Amino acid sequence: MTFKPKVLRFESLPSTNTELARLASEGGAEGLAVVADEQTAGRGRLQRAWSSPKGAGLYFSILLRPAIPTEDWPLITFMAALAVGDALREATGLQTDIKWPNDLLANERKICGILAEAIETPVGRAVILGIGINLTQNAFPPELSDVATSVSEATGQKPERETILAALLPALSRWYALLNEPEKIVAAWCSRSSYANGKLVQVSNGDEVWQGTTCGVEHDGALRLGTANGEIKLVRAGDVYKVRPSS
Repeated sequence: MTFKPKVLRFESLPSTNTELARLASEGGAEGLAVVADEQTAGRGRLQRAWSSPKGAGLYFSILLRPAIPTEDWPLITFMAALAVGDALREATGLQTDIKWPNDLLANERKICGILAEAIETPVGRAVILGIGINLTQNAFPPELSDVATSVSEATGQKPERETILAALLPALSRWYALLNEPEKIVAAWCSRSSYANGKLVQVSNGDEVWQGTTCGVEHDGALRLGTANGEIKLVRAGDVYKVRPSS
């Protein structure tokens, strides 16, 4: 699977994902992408607000029409995390970690969020893949500085949005082509995530909370969690937090 990206640029949008979904409903082609200088109603996973001040981040969405089994669609966020990691390393020299399912971390703090939304269009189901990269500390409120970071803080350099975008587009195309071989996506993701194996974590999903040690991921991206009673629990939705072992 391959696509040729076509990027549309906007000064301001409520949400790049929402705008691209509108364009997709009008028959937009795979690879159509939207970039905005700011979002006034950006959102992340679980309908959370995503702070998107003008010029402080890369706010990007791309339309995909993946020809893979629907049960493998969760791996789209995996391949996106791998692509963003490649782009940040190439454009800025920054090494990143991946926290399940789709947060990129630098120095244990979130630097990028990824949101994939499946939609129905006149020519079939599609995925709107949204990527938000914190370029400067203005990308998020000061009270989040203990859990969030930016390219400028992590590298000590002024980030160039266009340089990062120029690296991101071919990286996405490269990893997208590998979705037909999900085992390669999973293996690469695990090799770049300190959360994939042997990490003591707590997972919360609504009112449910589990604690255990990560034991890799399934072929469809589900997290394998080894619990205290020796069972393996498969987690397909939720938030993961690192737990510090009690001394």
